[in-house]
Amino acid sequence: MDFLVANKKGSVLAIDADPNSTLPEALGVRDYQTIAGICDDVSKQMDKIPAGMTKERFIEMRIQEALVEEKGFDLLVMGRPEGPGCYCYVNNLLRDLMSRVIKNYDFVIIDNAAGMEHISRRTMRAIDKLLLVSDYSVVGVRSAKKIFELVKDLGIKVGSNALVVNKVTGFLEPLQGEIRATGAKFIGAVPFDENVDKWSISNKPIFDFEDEDIKGTIKEIFVRLMEG
Repeated sequence: MDFLVANKKGSVLAIDADPNSTLPEALGVRDYQTIAGICDDVSKQMDKIPAGMTKERFIEMRIQEALVEEKGFDLLVMGRPEGPGCYCYVNNLLRDLMSRVIKNYDFVIIDNAAGMEHISRRTMRAIDKLLLVSDYSVVGVRSAKKIFELVKDLGIKVGSNALVVNKVTGFLEPLQGEIRATGAKFIGAVPFDENVDKWSISNKPIFDFEDEDIKGTIKEIFVRLMEG
């Protein structure tokens, strides 16, 4: 995100598809609505739906109005339902809306929840570049392998698969066999850095992060991702 925005590579849509929405705070966005919140609101106030308009169309209109427009990027947040409702409806709304909205942007970045749930729900039926970030462990890299395999089994069209190992505190050699077994292109490792931990508790957006060494490493990784 930082690289795309700072270098003005094109129009950017960021989508937080994690029910536990944290991307807005990371991007410095404080005032936003969620798709789940809009669905809850409309369901509680059915009398507010204009005459002649279906509930589905009204919700879609509200979601489009809730699209946050920031300097350098737009943002859409899924959120979670207030009650015991299923996420399926919200995911379907997000998928259907994306199918129409993404063509208006040069880049669409989707932050999914950790794990396989969003992959299984096929929030996206086609992905240009699938990037997975593993921690510095055998379990993490093997989990990435399972996700890559699930994507293939579900028939989701993927242009390229890429893997990054994060918070590296030692040599990568012990993980090389596991990394190769994923079948993905390994595009880099990010070393553990105390400055990242300090930034994570500062409540500042990623655009304010100033560690040039880490930023340089991430820039190199991003360039490899774009080339792959």
